[in-house]
Amino acid sequence: LQGEAAAFTAALRTLVNNPQFSDVTFVVGREQQKVFAHRCVLACRCQAFQGMLSQGLVGSEDPSNGIPSQGPFVLGNVQPEVFLAVIEFLYTNSVTLNIHIALEVLTSSVEYGLQDLCKLCTKFIKDTLSVEQVCEALQAAVTYGLADLQQHCLAFIEGCTAEVMRTQGFHELSDVVLARVLRSDRLAMDELDLVQAVREWAHVSSAVLERPVSEVAALPVRELRLPLLAPNELATLENHNRRDLLIPVSWGIAAAWRSHALRRGSGVPSRLCRPRRGTRPRDHHRHLD
Repeated sequence: LQGEAAAFTAALRTLVNNPQFSDVTFVVGREQQKVFAHRCVLACRCQAFQGMLSQGLVGSEDPSNGIPSQGPFVLGNVQPEVFLAVIEFLYTNSVTLNIHIALEVLTSSVEYGLQDLCKLCTKFIKDTLSVEQVCEALQAAVTYGLADLQQHCLAFIEGCTAEVMRTQGFHELSDVVLARVLRSDRLAMDELDLVQAVREWAHVSSAVLERPVSEVAALPVRELRLPLLAPNELATLENHNRRDLLIPVSWGIAAAWRSHALRRGSGVPSRLCRPRRGTRPRDHHRHLD
């Protein structure tokens, strides 16, 4: 027999960040906000907290002797609102999320090994996905190996490709994740526009990473389907390419010219000759394998 679950959850919720009867304190974020908790609840609900609490030591040192001391646990790299969401879940098996913290709570759920919290965050992110946040969500999904969230984000990007590629989140994608996006046949954007989007991404990444454009873009440009471009577009691209060397001439541009000369995609991987959903038709497409 079971009593009412909602009443039990409501009772435990009153203990969240409640100093009464608490026996462990966390100092969280740059704000150094104090968060009060109960060791027995954290330890029985989360193995990571069990290991942390069994040590009974803080992450900071006594400046007089450099030895770890008893006292509050210092968590300087997490927002208080995010940490409190994790604590809420541990006490109530539910969580209050908003679009500003969902991805960070997802990160914390992975770090603390809380699979059920990870599922709740994933569902919330999928339900509230937006043009501005989809790239950040996709980056997190790839980083943490969340295949379902990856597929959902990619399908979203395929539906509004041009809008997504104008966002800050797009310019912050890693080269691995951008290459994964560019492998899709269903991007709703013409190849010439995709080349320009990758060029803009590469220049931003080059400035941030302080590495040459050709180096940061080495992986994504291999997914650009240059044989789809008409000869006049390819010639213009070749002129632009002399300025930043975005695309290696030896295998990228040369292979595209060869496909035009031979009137087929000879020597080019078949995926690079396949029109995408948003590809504008060109006369030469009928000759591609």
